Amino acid sequence: MIKIIFVCHGNICRSVAAEYIAKKIIKERNIEHLFSIESKATSLEEIGNDIYPPMKYCLTRHNIEYQKHRASRINMRDVNESDYIYYMDNNNLNNLIRMFGDNDKFINITKYVDKYNYIEDPWYSDNFDKVVDQLIECINLIFDHLPNKI
Repeated sequence: MIKIIFVCHGNICRSVAAEYIAKKIIKERNIEHLFSIESKATSLEEIGNDIYPPMKYCLTRHNIEYQKHRASRINMRDVNESDYIYYMDNNNLNNLIRMFGDNDKFINITKYVDKYNYIEDPWYSDNFDKVVDQLIECINLIFDHLPNKI
């Protein structure tokens, strides 16, 4: 089983949205039995909190199912047990490196996209629809590039 973790600052917007988008995509592709998908924070600020309400509304508008969520912080066990850790922006990467050292598992979620280099934080920008659209694009491309590893 391939374990993927999506990380962002607080685990209440981008990373949790990516988690549920990825779960929807692998279900649609009938490959959900091959993956374990999670999301985590790089900070402690939102630990225990549910998905930020505007992100919930946005996921609902995009027909992406989600469940009750409790934000949690990535730890060394997560790093050791995962195959891929996709981060949203360079601040997330810097936090990961500060916490765990550099690691080949840390991958920019926009790796296969040429139009942008990071996923902005909608907590500050209020661009929830843009972020979800970008995440859908990025995650589809990730799974398009993984079949040779499945």
